[in-house]
Amino acid sequence: MTATLDGSTSHTPPASAKRPRVTPRTEGRVRHSRRTRALVVGGLVFFTVYSLAPIWWLIVSATKSQRDLYTTNGLWFADMHLGENLKSLFTYQDGIFLRWMWNTVFYGVVSTLGMTLICVACGYGLAMYRFRGQGILMGCIIGSFLVPHALLTIPSFLLYTDLQIVDTPWAIIVPGFFNAFSVYLAKVYAEGAIPAELLEAARIDGAGEYRIFFQIGARLMSTGAATIFLLGFVGSWNSFFGPLVFLRTPEKWTVMVGLYSWLKIKVDSSADLTGMVVVGSMISLIPMVLLMISMRRYWRTGVTLGSLK
Repeated sequence: MTATLDGSTSHTPPASAKRPRVTPRTEGRVRHSRRTRALVVGGLVFFTVYSLAPIWWLIVSATKSQRDLYTTNGLWFADMHLGENLKSLFTYQDGIFLRWMWNTVFYGVVSTLGMTLICVACGYGLAMYRFRGQGILMGCIIGSFLVPHALLTIPSFLLYTDLQIVDTPWAIIVPGFFNAFSVYLAKVYAEGAIPAELLEAARIDGAGEYRIFFQIGARLMSTGAATIFLLGFVGSWNSFFGPLVFLRTPEKWTVMVGLYSWLKIKVDSSADLTGMVVVGSMISLIPMVLLMISMRRYWRTGVTLGSLK
């Protein structure tokens, strides 16, 4: 309480009343309301179920016979026929499914390794060097994102015909060496991961540009290169349109084109191979899962890299 000149008194609010309301924190984190947490958890659960439901259906359907596949609940098991389905899958047409799996792995590994090396080198050069026309080159790289791959099918087919590589593995491997998005991704990563002072120190010590790239630049870009490799391999594994157009012999097909041909048999004849297509689709997921598990350490390295700087 304070007194004024006219004798009146006024009440001064306590100091605590003038302080702005602060959101309570627990161990450095903002405490959210129950409604917010419920919405976040509910959204995460919804997207988790949405992502895993097709995989669950695939696993359940792979254990069923051809009859149970159409007559039983698609989200729960019936009589177990997984062993018989796998035997039929691996023995049909003299085990051609294993040949398709090997073709897909071979095409994917060779093309993705070449693409990773080329794109990492290109991204490193664009990030670490300054040269005339660099802006125009980057504009062309970014502009190529807007060109649909299907639009290049006819020119590519005519070119491969002149080179006589149609219906050969090179028709799938060589185009996989080049990816504009991977070049852009490597450039962005190199700008943040490689300090220019380190390269200058290496040049002062007498190291050549190739040695600097392979012994310094490539090692600092290992996490980015792993990302490029994984994205490229997944894209190559799931590629369908290219192998469908450029490969004619069934023994050279990829697993995606091969499974599609089995689905067409149901339309063209009385045979129904839907059960083997389901089992083959489940088996085709295994390399992707193994690749993700084997490359976990690169993701951990990338996450902890910023906290160490």
